[in-house]
Amino acid sequence: MASSNQNIIKVFLLTLVFPLACKQSFLEQDNTFQSNADALSTKKEAVIGLVNGIYDTYQNSDLLKKCIWYRANFGTHDFFNWGGDVYWNNYQLPATFGGLSTLWNQSYIGIARANSAFTVITKAEGKGVLTASLANRLRGEAYFLRGLTYYYLASCFGGVPLEVDTSGALNLGLRPRSPRDSVFMQVVADMQQAETLLWSKKDLPKADLGRATKGAAYAYEGSARMWLKDYAAALVAFNNPEFSANYSLLKNFADVHEYDNQNNDESLFEIQFEVKQGDPQDWGGSWNPPGGEIAWIDSFSWPEEITQQGYDYGNPALWNSFQEGDKRKLLTIVGPGDTLASPGIIKAWGGIKGYIPVKDGFANGNSKYKADDSTILNTVGTKTRPWYGSDNARTGYYCAKKWRDYNLTGGYGPQKIFGDQNQILMRYAEVILSRAECKVRTNDIAGAMADLKLVRDRAWGGTAPAVMKDSANYDGTPGQPITDPLQMVLSEYRHELAGEYSLFFLLCRAGTNEAIAFIKKANGTVDGSYEPVPNPAPGPTHDGKKHGLYNTSLTPEKTLLPIPQVAISLNPNLTPNP
Repeated sequence: MASSNQNIIKVFLLTLVFPLACKQSFLEQDNTFQSNADALSTKKEAVIGLVNGIYDTYQNSDLLKKCIWYRANFGTHDFFNWGGDVYWNNYQLPATFGGLSTLWNQSYIGIARANSAFTVITKAEGKGVLTASLANRLRGEAYFLRGLTYYYLASCFGGVPLEVDTSGALNLGLRPRSPRDSVFMQVVADMQQAETLLWSKKDLPKADLGRATKGAAYAYEGSARMWLKDYAAALVAFNNPEFSANYSLLKNFADVHEYDNQNNDESLFEIQFEVKQGDPQDWGGSWNPPGGEIAWIDSFSWPEEITQQGYDYGNPALWNSFQEGDKRKLLTIVGPGDTLASPGIIKAWGGIKGYIPVKDGFANGNSKYKADDSTILNTVGTKTRPWYGSDNARTGYYCAKKWRDYNLTGGYGPQKIFGDQNQILMRYAEVILSRAECKVRTNDIAGAMADLKLVRDRAWGGTAPAVMKDSANYDGTPGQPITDPLQMVLSEYRHELAGEYSLFFLLCRAGTNEAIAFIKKANGTVDGSYEPVPNPAPGPTHDGKKHGLYNTSLTPEKTLLPIPQVAISLNPNLTPNP
């Protein structure tokens, strides 16, 4: 048992110096395979490449989409899975699910890379290979990325083993789980170290745009402190001048996720991807790590009718919930009869009607590509013929936030399935909403409402309604005014961040009972209901048939993911989650 685990850790350490891939020139690396710390520390490019390799932890479609994104969105029931992973839909995820092992293994590979980087950086600085300024920035990136990784591990699994030895000593990987609070305390400590070492976004050269910054560190410090219920200290982090000096809400919500507007002024930290010249973008391309600089994350969410995939799809309850006039709606979730709102998609394709299967299908008389007036379809299905997929197993609603890369074609024509849309893990709007929650918790209700207004006014493109409410409940009944300050914040988390990488974590951060109650009210969940149910809300998909809509209630033990069975088999000191 120990011998097997020791081999795993050795593999982790070898990957520290294997050529790895991350976005653009600022993350290019030399081949330093099997080099030791002394050899690496003699060349500036090798040291930078070693730190760049830590970023590569996240440049992995399985980790980002099938682990963090799935958890952030399937956990809330705002989106569901079609295919081999449907157990996400009813909280029956087994400990043998391969994505769990990916999340666990990739995370500890990244942590091992970070821990080993410190010794090399110090040696290189002592030899004069690195200036003090560059050495400190690289240390800051290593601290940030280690803290970031523990943030997602603790958010997903609760307590996990803490590996923070930076001496280079071989770790056998047999530590027991530390309590969840201890892990978040480590996140705070790592982010505080990073804050003193990282550069501000405004000071980064253009070639380094995308690297961790002071602002990103303050954002994750604040969020980790919220998990620890230290709201006053979280407010200090969220109020740091780094935010006002370097970040702002974009005027138009549509611009936040546009392909041509990546690394924008609202983005605090996003995972970088890049299509290299001549890189195939179909399943035969070089997309697996190491070397995976393109991803299938975005096309995965498009309807089967466009991509031949459609592996995740939306809940009509989310579509119904957006308050009238909220411009975020069609930029988050689209359904029968909806046109796409992405400026880039409209410019490149004219909307749905420009995609290859729509044009060919319409020309061949295929009714699924005809509008109700018999012209070429330019909506996501029609109100009389929703796009349920070939087996009628989807709801007819899809994630518009992951339908922004106009270079992709899906499984038709050139089969451009893999793209280089960056994946935003943290943005300024989330910081503002988290700050609002902290103000609610510290009884500054007026301050909280002012923060909510910043985000909501942008959502309406001017001035949001004074009264907050959902347009309709999950069953189609009219929504009622939301007056409780905490519930107002939770509602804004949902409508601002659904379809991204944080919503379920933020709800659970607010409290287990709060998360369960919020998801139950939003979706009408039922205890012990594990099969799809007909859509109860009036509308185009209210036909009394089952189309992939689940209403399973979340329970306290299901707020945590199972510890991977493979990890438990290798480490006898690990205990499973309930």
